[in-house]
Amino acid sequence: MSKRAVILVGMAAGLIWSVALVSWAIAPASAFEGQGLAEGLSLAGFLAGSPLLLMIGRLAQRRFFDDSIIDGQPYAEGSAAQIDQRVLTNTTEQLVLAAAIWPMASVLSHPGAAIWLALGFLVTRLLFWVGYHLSPPLRGFGFAASFYPTLVVALWVIWSLLKG
Repeated sequence: MSKRAVILVGMAAGLIWSVALVSWAIAPASAFEGQGLAEGLSLAGFLAGSPLLLMIGRLAQRRFFDDSIIDGQPYAEGSAAQIDQRVLTNTTEQLVLAAAIWPMASVLSHPGAAIWLALGFLVTRLLFWVGYHLSPPLRGFGFAASFYPTLVVALWVIWSLLKG
Protein backbone atom coordinates (compact mmCIF):
# COMPACT_ATOMS: atom_id res chain seq x y z
CA MET A 1 0.00 0.00 0.00
CA SER A 2 1.35 3.45 -0.88
CA LYS A 3 2.13 6.07 1.74
CA ARG A 4 -0.83 8.19 0.63
CA ALA A 5 -3.16 5.20 0.85
CA VAL A 6 -1.97 4.41 4.39
CA ILE A 7 -2.46 8.05 5.40
CA LEU A 8 -5.89 8.18 3.73
CA VAL A 9 -7.06 5.02 5.53
CA GLY A 10 -5.81 6.47 8.81
CA MET A 11 -7.60 9.75 8.16
CA ALA A 12 -10.85 7.98 7.28
CA ALA A 13 -10.63 5.90 10.46
CA GLY A 14 -9.87 9.10 12.37
CA LEU A 15 -13.00 10.71 10.99
CA ILE A 16 -15.14 7.75 12.05
CA TRP A 17 -13.52 7.88 15.52
CA SER A 18 -14.16 11.61 15.69
CA VAL A 19 -17.86 11.47 14.90
CA ALA A 20 -18.32 8.65 17.43
CA LEU A 21 -16.31 10.49 20.11
CA VAL A 22 -18.13 13.79 19.68
CA SER A 23 -21.51 12.05 19.62
CA TRP A 24 -20.62 10.30 22.87
CA ALA A 25 -19.11 13.45 24.43
CA ILE A 26 -22.18 15.63 23.91
CA ALA A 27 -24.72 12.90 24.66
CA PRO A 28 -26.95 13.80 27.61
CA ALA A 29 -26.27 10.56 29.52
CA SER A 30 -22.51 10.89 29.92
CA ALA A 31 -20.43 9.52 32.79
CA PHE A 32 -19.06 13.00 33.44
CA GLU A 33 -22.39 14.81 33.08
CA GLY A 34 -22.56 15.73 36.78
CA GLN A 35 -19.31 17.69 36.80
CA GLY A 36 -19.40 21.43 37.38
CA LEU A 37 -18.16 23.53 34.48
CA ALA A 38 -14.93 24.61 36.22
CA GLU A 39 -14.15 21.07 37.37
CA GLY A 40 -14.94 19.59 33.96
CA LEU A 41 -12.81 22.07 32.07
CA SER A 42 -9.98 21.75 34.60
CA LEU A 43 -9.92 17.96 34.31
CA ALA A 44 -10.12 18.22 30.53
CA GLY A 45 -7.14 20.59 30.52
CA PHE A 46 -5.16 18.25 32.73
CA LEU A 47 -5.90 15.21 30.56
CA ALA A 48 -5.28 16.97 27.26
CA GLY A 49 -2.09 18.56 28.58
CA SER A 50 -0.65 15.25 29.77
CA PRO A 51 0.85 14.32 26.38
CA LEU A 52 2.79 17.59 26.45
CA LEU A 53 4.25 16.64 29.81
CA LEU A 54 5.36 13.26 28.44
CA MET A 55 6.78 14.73 25.23
CA ILE A 56 8.69 17.54 26.93
CA GLY A 57 10.08 15.05 29.44
CA ARG A 58 11.15 12.68 26.66
CA LEU A 59 12.95 15.46 24.80
CA ALA A 60 14.69 16.59 28.01
CA GLN A 61 15.79 13.00 28.64
CA ARG A 62 17.12 12.74 25.07
CA ARG A 63 19.14 15.96 25.47
CA PHE A 64 20.56 14.91 28.83
CA PHE A 65 21.91 11.60 27.52
CA ASP A 66 23.04 12.71 24.04
CA ASP A 67 26.22 14.80 23.87
CA SER A 68 25.40 15.96 20.34
CA ILE A 69 22.32 17.86 21.57
CA ILE A 70 22.96 18.42 25.28
CA ASP A 71 23.81 22.10 24.75
CA GLY A 72 20.64 22.86 22.76
CA GLN A 73 21.95 22.00 19.30
CA PRO A 74 19.39 21.33 16.57
CA TYR A 75 18.23 17.74 16.27
CA ALA A 76 19.66 15.68 13.42
CA GLU A 77 17.37 15.46 10.41
CA GLY A 78 15.15 12.39 10.70
CA SER A 79 16.32 11.53 14.20
CA ALA A 80 14.00 10.23 16.90
CA ALA A 81 14.50 13.49 18.78
CA GLN A 82 13.43 15.51 15.74
CA ILE A 83 10.31 13.35 15.42
CA ASP A 84 9.54 13.96 19.10
CA GLN A 85 9.95 17.71 18.53
CA ARG A 86 7.58 17.61 15.53
CA VAL A 87 5.02 15.68 17.57
CA LEU A 88 5.36 18.15 20.44
CA THR A 89 4.92 21.12 18.10
CA ASN A 90 1.85 19.63 16.44
CA THR A 91 0.35 18.59 19.78
CA THR A 92 0.84 22.12 21.14
CA GLU A 93 -0.86 23.60 18.07
CA GLN A 94 -3.80 21.22 18.38
CA LEU A 95 -4.12 21.77 22.12
CA VAL A 96 -4.30 25.55 21.70
CA LEU A 97 -7.05 25.10 19.11
CA ALA A 98 -8.91 22.62 21.33
CA ALA A 99 -8.70 24.98 24.32
CA ALA A 100 -10.42 27.63 22.21
CA ILE A 101 -13.19 25.31 20.91
CA TRP A 102 -13.99 22.61 23.48
CA PRO A 103 -15.30 24.80 26.31
CA MET A 104 -18.28 25.80 24.19
CA ALA A 105 -19.20 22.13 23.76
CA SER A 106 -19.34 21.86 27.55
CA VAL A 107 -21.44 25.02 27.81
CA LEU A 108 -23.93 23.87 25.15
CA SER A 109 -24.23 20.23 26.25
CA HIS A 110 -22.81 19.46 29.71
CA PRO A 111 -19.51 20.09 31.55
CA GLY A 112 -18.29 16.54 30.97
CA ALA A 113 -18.17 16.96 27.18
CA ALA A 114 -14.68 18.47 27.28
CA ILE A 115 -13.50 15.62 29.51
CA TRP A 116 -14.49 13.02 26.90
CA LEU A 117 -12.83 15.09 24.18
CA ALA A 118 -9.68 15.35 26.28
CA LEU A 119 -9.58 11.60 26.95
CA GLY A 120 -9.84 11.01 23.22
CA PHE A 121 -7.12 13.60 22.60
CA LEU A 122 -4.80 11.96 25.14
CA VAL A 123 -5.16 8.51 23.58
CA THR A 124 -4.92 9.63 19.97
CA ARG A 125 -1.95 11.96 20.53
CA LEU A 126 -0.07 9.00 22.00
CA LEU A 127 -1.06 6.93 18.95
CA PHE A 128 0.14 9.77 16.70
CA TRP A 129 3.48 9.79 18.52
CA VAL A 130 3.96 6.02 18.33
CA GLY A 131 2.78 5.89 14.71
CA TYR A 132 5.20 8.63 13.70
CA HIS A 133 8.11 6.68 15.20
CA LEU A 134 7.06 3.37 13.61
CA SER A 135 6.51 4.83 10.14
CA PRO A 136 5.55 8.44 9.35
CA PRO A 137 2.47 7.46 7.26
CA LEU A 138 1.07 5.67 10.34
CA ARG A 139 0.69 9.03 12.06
CA GLY A 140 -2.40 9.69 9.89
CA PHE A 141 -4.89 8.07 12.25
CA GLY A 142 -3.51 9.75 15.37
CA PHE A 143 -3.46 13.13 13.67
CA ALA A 144 -6.98 12.86 12.26
CA ALA A 145 -8.44 11.29 15.39
CA SER A 146 -7.10 14.14 17.54
CA PHE A 147 -7.79 17.02 15.12
CA TYR A 148 -11.15 16.06 13.61
CA PRO A 149 -13.03 15.97 16.94
CA THR A 150 -12.17 19.64 17.41
CA LEU A 151 -13.36 20.37 13.88
CA VAL A 152 -16.57 18.36 14.40
CA VAL A 153 -17.21 20.14 17.72
CA ALA A 154 -16.64 23.53 16.07
CA LEU A 155 -19.20 22.69 13.37
CA TRP A 156 -21.65 21.37 15.98
CA VAL A 157 -21.25 24.54 18.08
CA ILE A 158 -21.88 26.75 15.04
CA TRP A 159 -24.92 24.67 14.10
CA SER A 160 -26.23 24.76 17.69
CA LEU A 161 -25.83 28.51 17.94
CA LEU A 162 -27.50 29.13 14.57
CA LYS A 163 -30.51 26.96 15.35
CA GLY A 164 -30.93 28.78 18.66
